[in-house]
Amino acid sequence: MRSDVIVVGAGHAGCEAAAAAARLGARVVVCTHDVAATARLSCNPAIGGLGKGHLVRELDALGGLMARAADATTVQFRHLNTRKGLAVRSSRAQVDVDAYPAAMAGLLSQIPGIAWVRGEVVGLVEIAGRIDGVVLADGSQVRGDAVILTTGTFLGGVMHRGEERTLGGRVGDGAATPLAEALRSRGLRAMRLKTGTVPRVHRDSVAWERLPMQEASSPDGRLSFATVARGVAPLEVRSTYTNAVTHAIITENLHRSPMVTGAIEGVGPRYCPSVEDKVRRFADRERHLLFLEPEGHHTPSVYVGGLSTSLPAEVQDAVVHSIEGLERARILRHGYAVEYDAYDPRDLGPDLAHRGWPGLFLAGQINGTSGYEEAAVQGFVAGVSAAQRAPFTLSRTKAYLGVLIDDLRTAGVGGEPYRMLTSRAEHRLLLREDNADRRLMPIGRALGLIDDATWSAFEARNTARVQAESMLDQIVPATEEVVAAARALGTAPPTQAASAHAWLLRPEVDWAGLRTLCPTLPELSEDVAEGLTVDVKYAGYVARAERRLEQAARSEHVALPADAAWAAVPGLSTECRERIAAARPADVGSLSRIPGVTPAAVSAVLVWLAAGMGTQAAARDDAARSRPSTGAC
Repeated sequence: MRSDVIVVGAGHAGCEAAAAAARLGARVVVCTHDVAATARLSCNPAIGGLGKGHLVRELDALGGLMARAADATTVQFRHLNTRKGLAVRSSRAQVDVDAYPAAMAGLLSQIPGIAWVRGEVVGLVEIAGRIDGVVLADGSQVRGDAVILTTGTFLGGVMHRGEERTLGGRVGDGAATPLAEALRSRGLRAMRLKTGTVPRVHRDSVAWERLPMQEASSPDGRLSFATVARGVAPLEVRSTYTNAVTHAIITENLHRSPMVTGAIEGVGPRYCPSVEDKVRRFADRERHLLFLEPEGHHTPSVYVGGLSTSLPAEVQDAVVHSIEGLERARILRHGYAVEYDAYDPRDLGPDLAHRGWPGLFLAGQINGTSGYEEAAVQGFVAGVSAAQRAPFTLSRTKAYLGVLIDDLRTAGVGGEPYRMLTSRAEHRLLLREDNADRRLMPIGRALGLIDDATWSAFEARNTARVQAESMLDQIVPATEEVVAAARALGTAPPTQAASAHAWLLRPEVDWAGLRTLCPTLPELSEDVAEGLTVDVKYAGYVARAERRLEQAARSEHVALPADAAWAAVPGLSTECRERIAAARPADVGSLSRIPGVTPAAVSAVLVWLAAGMGTQAAARDDAARSRPSTGAC
């Protein structure tokens, strides 16, 4: 029987693509060489992180699965960037590496319409210029109206450890070499990228008692807006550091690193460097922080976070044993680097459909991104679009998901794996984690991917927030009890009566503290209280951000002269001028999305345009565009 959507790969992108498409009524076939490896955590044992937590919350608000699987299997939960403001605060859930794939497989098993085919995809079926299915290694075909490639690091994958080179996308799995060759032969613009992972050590060989504990900053924290029962117990995480001896060992053996020798052609992620890169690039640092994260309750494996490396095994042994607490550590698996094929995402539409091949979608690391979270949201977009047979898109002003895809399509990945960062979103104050449900859940509901229980809970949260906000005009008198409560909260005691709203504006006062001053206010759930508190405290900043967004929308399509003399624009740095000249943006919207071009630089260009400095060149462009074509009919 013919399928509607074929998903190649069952990693994080593949799972979300299959789930979204099937829940929208599509008949889905998932092709994977190992069904048991579904949603495997190949690199680190965590979901979320800086910028990535925003993606997971947005995916959950739209109806994705990742946050629910993470909440069910979390062993430690942390809020990151808590001192830098709620706009950039992100959540990270460390999960049990065995329980998480099982939880995701359980969620997928509840969705009708997904069939599984075990086998290696080696090519694509093309009929009349349109992709119509895939070819398996045994020569059989699976036919369907749309194919979504979510191949991770397997296309042409080569694993590097010192001088050793092994074909494969991760330890224990081979490389998708035939498919990589088939795609290259069809003219897809390929690039080589690199990622890596860390050594794993045996739990019983670590001197835990000598190492400081990393406390969970939010033990009851959740990524999902739904209530998901936590199915595993917490685990302790400890920290340690590299030291001068560690750095000396690494420096003495840099000539054996495949990144240095040139054995690896691909570029690794700048924001997740190997320990070799850290020692080279930050030679002034005396030490680098490491985290020892137990990978689960039923495995002795401990992830040495921060020690990504592809040095030879014997060098890794010396490096690990030079670190406090790991002097007698038994290494269960040495770190390694993976080099793989990715394809230029500038060839994709906003729905991640390939513009040159109708019926083909690409999602995940095949598009040059890094990380489970970036892959998952891409899989969701491709799955929804393929099932609906119409593009599902979100603008960069609406979601980090939109920022991600817009960045990929307009600027590409710049020769290195793309990692989501809060700094990439120019309107990040409006795209916070706490309001992801208010921004996106109505969209997920309209798609049909938000169930009744989740929607009812969303409506109840909104009602509670509105009702509580309406009570903030209550007056809090300056009584002795209020004075004492204020002092207990660490805020200045009142000299006169003030509204509850005025009290909540104080930095030291949250909703729980406000209720000690004004007990008639209702008790709210943690997420509702946080959302309301942020709305009140950030109201002025949010209003300013919304005005900037309106201004940006008005200038989005303002044309730029093709022969602009960027060196003459006041206020631009040399780097900005060079990047703009190389990109040759056609309008202000494209200009604003060039990596390295800051909002201040965009403002400088707008001022320059308003002053009429680009008028003459723009007039020439307009005249050229209005001139009739002399080409053949």
